[in-house]
Amino acid sequence: MTNRFDVIVMGARCAGSPTAMLLARKGYRVLLVDRATFPSDTVSTHIVHPLGVAALSRWGLLERLAATGCPPIDTYMFDFGVATITGSPGTPEAPVAYCPRRTVLDKLLLDAAAGAGAELREGFTVDRLLIEGERVVGIEGRTMTGKPMAERAAIVVGADGRHSLVARTLEPERYHEKPPLMAAWYAYWSGVPMDGRFETYIRPYCGFGVAPTHEGLTMVIVGWPAAELDRVKKDVEASYLGVIGLVPEFAARLANARRESRFAGAAIPNHFRKPYGAGWALIGDAGYIKDPITGQGILDAFRDAERCVQALDESLGGMRAFDAAMADYQRDRDEQVLPMYEFTCQIAALQPPPPELQQLIEALPGNQMAMDDFVRVNAGTLSPAVFLAPENVGAILAREGQ
Repeated sequence: MTNRFDVIVMGARCAGSPTAMLLARKGYRVLLVDRATFPSDTVSTHIVHPLGVAALSRWGLLERLAATGCPPIDTYMFDFGVATITGSPGTPEAPVAYCPRRTVLDKLLLDAAAGAGAELREGFTVDRLLIEGERVVGIEGRTMTGKPMAERAAIVVGADGRHSLVARTLEPERYHEKPPLMAAWYAYWSGVPMDGRFETYIRPYCGFGVAPTHEGLTMVIVGWPAAELDRVKKDVEASYLGVIGLVPEFAARLANARRESRFAGAAIPNHFRKPYGAGWALIGDAGYIKDPITGQGILDAFRDAERCVQALDESLGGMRAFDAAMADYQRDRDEQVLPMYEFTCQIAALQPPPPELQQLIEALPGNQMAMDDFVRVNAGTLSPAVFLAPENVGAILAREGQ
């Protein structure tokens, strides 16, 4: 049977829509499906770090996001109690971040995919993958009205999140696996005084982050060790406000604010999956997921989209064998994100920092270049391996001792 599509992309949010868009721009026949209809919300850290903003610029979508009224963020602040570090998260080419509502960002990306020529089916539930022998050849599912449909493609891309049907069906290898480390809940507040910063407050065994988003709202997210999950769920609001109360200065800013949403959150696992096999690929949270404390999910999804599209283009265009192209995709992905993965898992445990890191943190205030680098590590702009290299740490400590 002839394939109707070159690629079917399952999942139309921050990984799937850019993938469909970029493939369609290259002239491939793409079907993009999602069980949701848009605009719709999803649990998210919201933050698009500067390198993610740079991707939006490359795709011609940054002006569209800016036009939605989402405030740009040019400063990140980290308050550790014993020291406060403030710096710039970006580069001259990509100086700012954004913290958009997913109702806005995901719809913008979806519209861009459709505008590029991808065929879109919202409200479409995929029931199963079509598999012939050991090869994935398509999908079978239902429209919103219950009409059954089946479609075939050379490649099925699972951009369907951490509960990926593609991954659950095919059970690819998992590695670098760690259990959930932090439980986080957030809500939107109006009336919180903000000055365009992304703020993080870290205290022993807990912490919270604050960022301005659409419609004058502020997203406030609070985290606890995953072991506290059952206790927190018994009274999320009391637990949430209890952590904020540990920082009286911010609690005073929130005192006259109004919570405009319910609480949303989860405890997220940490692992990599092999992201490809016969007739299929994984991107975004379906292929690699880590704790949200560093807010890397959207940036990772954008990177995956660009890398995976490059590999699929090489394969579909006959330039390279599928396995060779996708093996490079996996290797490049892992080499890029593994240092941040380990760094994220370390801080997501919400344990007091080891003495060496504590000493480094206390040495940073007053050294703006070093503070900018620390902030850029947390933004994913600078690799932790570079910042935490012994020679760099030694130089920071030596300057602090002068």
